[in-house]
Amino acid sequence: MIIFGTRGYLYQLAVLTLVCGWCGNPAAHTLRKRVTKFTLFFVPLFPFSTKFATQCTFCGGEQQIPKEQAEQLLAQHAAAQQGNPFGQAQGWGQAQGQGHPGYAPGGPEQNPYQN
Repeated sequence: MIIFGTRGYLYQLAVLTLVCGWCGNPAAHTLRKRVTKFTLFFVPLFPFSTKFATQCTFCGGEQQIPKEQAEQLLAQHAAAQQGNPFGQAQGWGQAQGQGHPGYAPGGPEQNPYQN
């Protein structure tokens, strides 16, 4: 006798602030990845279905999204977590000779108000 079946796994990838398509409120949304795996004798062997979705924490509405959009949202979230909400490369100001804003051209070690 062979026992086989499927098992679903749900991974929470990120928590994003988006405008909900269901209720219209700007609220936190969880970005989720659902993976369904084939099992043999209750041992998961390989995934055969992967789906991505966002769920509003305000109204509970869930929207399926394509993999490309999920990867884009995840990249934006990762850039925002690094203190860089627009996804620009770190050190952008130094590369163009601007230095740190609010500091003298010598760098943050030299405070222009202290001698």
